[in-house]
Amino acid sequence: MDTLVIDGGMPLHGEVRISGAKNAALPLMAATLLAPGDHVLHNVPDLRDTRTMLSLIKTLGGDWVRQGGTVRINTDTLSGAEAPYDLVKTMRASVLVLGPLLSRAGYARVSLPGGCAIGTRPIDYHLKGFERLGVQTDLAQGYVEARVKDRLRGGVMYFDAPSVTGTENLLMAAVCAQGTTLIQNAAREPEVGNLIDMLTAMGAHIEGKDTDTLTVHGVERLVAAETSVIPDRIETGTYMIAVAACGGRVLLRDSLSQHLVALSEKLRRCGLIIEERQDGILVFCPEVAGSSLCALESVDITTQPYPGFPTDLQAQFMALMCMGEGTAIIHETIFENRFMHVAELNRMGADITIEGSRAVVRGCGRGSLSGAPVMATDLRASASLAIAGLAAQGTTTISRIYHLERGYENMAGKLQALGANIRRISG
Repeated sequence: MDTLVIDGGMPLHGEVRISGAKNAALPLMAATLLAPGDHVLHNVPDLRDTRTMLSLIKTLGGDWVRQGGTVRINTDTLSGAEAPYDLVKTMRASVLVLGPLLSRAGYARVSLPGGCAIGTRPIDYHLKGFERLGVQTDLAQGYVEARVKDRLRGGVMYFDAPSVTGTENLLMAAVCAQGTTLIQNAAREPEVGNLIDMLTAMGAHIEGKDTDTLTVHGVERLVAAETSVIPDRIETGTYMIAVAACGGRVLLRDSLSQHLVALSEKLRRCGLIIEERQDGILVFCPEVAGSSLCALESVDITTQPYPGFPTDLQAQFMALMCMGEGTAIIHETIFENRFMHVAELNRMGADITIEGSRAVVRGCGRGSLSGAPVMATDLRASASLAIAGLAAQGTTTISRIYHLERGYENMAGKLQALGANIRRISG
């Protein structure tokens, strides 16, 4: 089993380029199924999940070639409409092919999605929305089977709570539906906006980008397009938190500060200095008595849909609060099972208790964490353990890092370039 071995206690210095966003790249890749032709996607991260999506596209009849960060996808012909379990069992975003396949082929059979075990994450919103567009759906033997008799038709739908993948799937289904579709309480995440930009370049007519009300006027057909994936705000935030934990000074190139307002506000309250620059975001800890490590103020957070504090940064921020001065309350409102990293952080010397949907983190100050063998339980939990290991005294060994490699491009290499003593061991 592959592991990460980290000898902690080293400050981070230098610059790192932020990769394209996994959560933006996956729906853009799925959208290529909507129209025949040669689609070009730039800034695509090379991750387990993006490779899985490309394999799925090939299974459905498409073809692709990667040159660095650019992926060219040809979808002239579709030879299938099934996303099999063996291929997509580790990736929840596989459900995003439902909308495009229904729009183009009128039929889809997709295995119920997998991914990280952080909660139930039902796809009820997707299925109810599809039914509003005239789709008949059935669940049987672990698969969603969906079909439409004729052309999809516009409809009105309302999400009880904003759903990113639900919004994206219904957008892709609605762009060629007959008439107008209204999606209310839609997700406003930047990744949704990235998809809207691509669909617009393909010929779609969508109003309301970056708002919670989207109006889609169906068009007869779409064409292939060229689009760039936005920078990964979760990767950016992870490195910002790592600098706060370890000290140092790092320039995060190709990052967008406007996507991380909530996190930046919390980190400034912790004591981190954040400067927005034309070429990225500069983060550093102010020096105290010649040291690059300042005291960390404990700060409460509550995860919320965008533009609130991202649930995908909750675990990383919790690792930081283990080193705070005081007590922090972390309230998780998005996923009911996203505290699995708590036990592993406590193994490293943290003092965290769980009270329902809240975690109480009693900060023990800088230098309070000790290296230990720990096990990653999901993608963002992996990142939280890496941050804890970078700041801990001694050696930390993180197993099951395949979770980490689903969402972070070359994390070990990037951290090594910043001065961290970290290495990936295959075995």
